[in-house]
Amino acid sequence: MLPPLKPITIKERMSMLFLERGELDVLDGAFVLVDKNGVRTQIPIGSVACLMLEPGTRVSHAAVVLAARVGCLLIWVGEAGVRLYAAGQPGGARSDRLLYQAKLALDPEARLKVVQKMYEIRFQGPVPSHYSIEQLRGMEGARVREMYVQIGNQNGITWKGRGYDHTEWESGDLSNRCLSSATACLYGICEAAILAAGYAPAIGFIHSGKPQSFVYDIADLFKFETVVPVAFRVAAKNPTDPERMVRLGCRDMFRETRILRKIIPAIETVLAAGGLPVPQAPADTLKPAIPVEKGLGDAGHRG
Repeated sequence: MLPPLKPITIKERMSMLFLERGELDVLDGAFVLVDKNGVRTQIPIGSVACLMLEPGTRVSHAAVVLAARVGCLLIWVGEAGVRLYAAGQPGGARSDRLLYQAKLALDPEARLKVVQKMYEIRFQGPVPSHYSIEQLRGMEGARVREMYVQIGNQNGITWKGRGYDHTEWESGDLSNRCLSSATACLYGICEAAILAAGYAPAIGFIHSGKPQSFVYDIADLFKFETVVPVAFRVAAKNPTDPERMVRLGCRDMFRETRILRKIIPAIETVLAAGGLPVPQAPADTLKPAIPVEKGLGDAGHRG
């Protein structure tokens, strides 16, 4: 018998791994990627926040079960991680936190307070309390355009604007392709953290109507201090494989900034600004997939 699984808090995990051209399986008790020649590459599944599965991958039932038990998010993406097709929710989602998030989003006054807090974090200061969400979006749009220009100039790139055709990847210029690859990496780890804490990726406050609306909200809190500078630095070098260089750069940036320690506390901070009490979990709440005798310090069964 294998020893009981002990979950690792998400803040202590490696942010992400990209896998392609192989079959994920559990063989001899190990989580492995098996290539067409039968060569096994062992994956430390319990210490990874999310696995990005690119084209050419297959996943066995045993692999999905083990990933869910240790709380590793599986995300099916396009080549180089530039599109998100589907995500497998890890075990441990909590209905009380999901209902709390939905209650905030459905209350116009509470939603505005949450949005104001998000923009205060982005602007690093107070925002006009009488502004509507649409007016705050306009302020942010102008700031974002200026940030792109400034970061581009710092790297010797003339920024021509954010524009690309998602149906034709090569149609975008190098800077836009690097930015798309970089933000895809950030969205992956943000979605992993949101699910780990028991919230819903689709219930957003600034963004709405998309499966990852809340992911975009939270990712925007960190985007310009992490992945955008990486994307422009890579674009300035004009490498032969920019998407791979961006992924490696984002991995290093996530490690340096210890971003996984910051995401869940940031989620709780912005939601608390709504002013509504956090509901208590009902007595008959389903227990986590991996019971933890002592709390690990953060929301969600992964820590």
